[in-house]
Amino acid sequence: MNATRWRVAARRLIALLFAVALAACSPPPLHQQQSYVFGTLVEVSIYGVPDTQARAAAAAVLARFDALHRELHAWQPSALSRLNTALARGERTTVSPELAAMLKDAQALAAQSDELFNPAIGGLIALWGFQADAPQGHVPDDAAIAAWVARHPRMADLVIDDNAVWSRNPAVQLDLGGYAKGRALDDAVAILKQHGIANALVNIGGNIIALGSHGERPWRVGIQHPRTPGTLATLELQDGEAVGTSGDYQRFFEVNGHRYCHLIDPRSGRPASAMQSVTVLVRGEHAGTRSDALSKPLFIDGPARLAAHAAQLGVGEYLAVDAAGKTIVSPGMAARIAPGPR
Repeated sequence: MNATRWRVAARRLIALLFAVALAACSPPPLHQQQSYVFGTLVEVSIYGVPDTQARAAAAAVLARFDALHRELHAWQPSALSRLNTALARGERTTVSPELAAMLKDAQALAAQSDELFNPAIGGLIALWGFQADAPQGHVPDDAAIAAWVARHPRMADLVIDDNAVWSRNPAVQLDLGGYAKGRALDDAVAILKQHGIANALVNIGGNIIALGSHGERPWRVGIQHPRTPGTLATLELQDGEAVGTSGDYQRFFEVNGHRYCHLIDPRSGRPASAMQSVTVLVRGEHAGTRSDALSKPLFIDGPARLAAHAAQLGVGEYLAVDAAGKTIVSPGMAARIAPGPR
């Protein structure tokens, strides 16, 4: 090889080694996949692993979400709708071990919240037109609402014996819309870990759980403002932490200037109206499920008992906006959030 060719080959080798070194020093990729499940946008973000590994893990998570959505759908053919048909007839029916376990879990959460988290009021939710892809926009007759309230369907009316389920109250109609997204977050974490994923963020329409971190920093999320575009605050999530938000701004309709949202107070049979939104921060076992379920009773009960009720539920960090637009932040949450962009 002459000197000129040697110099060209050397330069190519140096360039190749530089490119390899640069790739080794560059930050690991962030892989994101989106879908539309549970009637909302879902996003899985995975950090720090090869693209093929991230794609396989995200696909497995989204497949699980789709399976849960089909199993727990309240108004389309599903395992849950078939159970509701049997309950309305006063029949005893067998469900899958997984569904039986979820119903027991939902029962425990309902008891903890004094039945303000009440998936047994599916009949009331349907009466208000919220068991549909879009709200129906019609205020029910007062007598019809009163009739449902008088029947007092509760999760405590449900009897679960191994995989056999029946109800002492035929008015029980199950709607797990306030539970399914949180359960899906916990399932997502388990699936991601099975695929060797240590760092990820899963967002189901504002219900979010963090796994690990985003490189050298924690995962950072925004808390949506209930009335104006943009975020009310931002929050850095640590490994295993989840946030859940209940608000009156996603599924609602308006009649004569009054907003009716999908969060029904089982005591009155009417949509709760004392809050615009409640966001809770939860950690520990089943953080996703609890973040989804426990924001509901705090929203329904309103601002007067917010601090006491949150303490009863074991929720130390919350951010709420009441009907007048006043922001209420617990000391624990105040230490964690930063103001959102104005």
